[in-house]
Amino acid sequence: MSVHDPGPAHLAVDRTGKNVLTTNYPLGSVTVLPILDGGRLGDVSDFVRHKGSSVNPQRQQGPHAHSVTMSPDNRFALVADLGIDQVIVYPFDAANGKLGAPHAVKVHPGAGPRHLTFSPDGRFVYLINEMGSTVTVFAYEASPGNLTERQTITTLPSGFSGENGSAEIQILPSGKFVYASNRGDDSIAVFAVDRVKGTLTFVERVPTEGKTPRNFAIDPSDTWLLAANQNSNNLVTFRINPKTGRLTPTGQVLEVNAPVCIQFVPLP
Repeated sequence: MSVHDPGPAHLAVDRTGKNVLTTNYPLGSVTVLPILDGGRLGDVSDFVRHKGSSVNPQRQQGPHAHSVTMSPDNRFALVADLGIDQVIVYPFDAANGKLGAPHAVKVHPGAGPRHLTFSPDGRFVYLINEMGSTVTVFAYEASPGNLTERQTITTLPSGFSGENGSAEIQILPSGKFVYASNRGDDSIAVFAVDRVKGTLTFVERVPTEGKTPRNFAIDPSDTWLLAANQNSNNLVTFRINPKTGRLTPTGQVLEVNAPVCIQFVPLP
């Protein structure tokens, strides 16, 4: 099924289970497709292409929509666009698969927004910036879908001088700790969450025992973190300390060719 633009980079199923939304990286667009009986996808119900650029002439010459995340109440689709340094918030009509008139939230020029996640209580949004190697914390107002910046914190060690691209961000289901991956430093940065303010405090930075951790996933029990090291072709398992958030490698390493995404699927 065509999404009308090349290079789909990310997708999300809305919380009604009736629509798939994709972000298409090269030209910076968002597509909505209905889910039909039997799980088939119908024809595109909505499509929008972003406009603009930002400060990096090599990577931000135009929009590059990188990911789409649904708000907890399914009323908004939040799109992180690396090319224009914005999170674009679309009202979402799930019944008709339509995107409403958006409002844009700017981040630091050259940051390069990539992925975001909501706190379990829906009060905060944590955005990882690929090019800036930072995490930006926003307070989230559910009724209007507004984002207000609270903090930006680096994912890298002090004095780091190599090339790095931050990639994935996850929060424990308990809401106590946030994890962010670094491709270049090849590490997972661990942050403690202030449950009242939403802000982050650095805890530790742990090597992923591989190269280019493009993705990682936390299991639903808050016990394990699995890191997908794309360029060393392995999955590495870490145990999560529920009190401190710290990660300990278990010694379990699985060889997988160029892993880029891990998803836990609930058992029936």
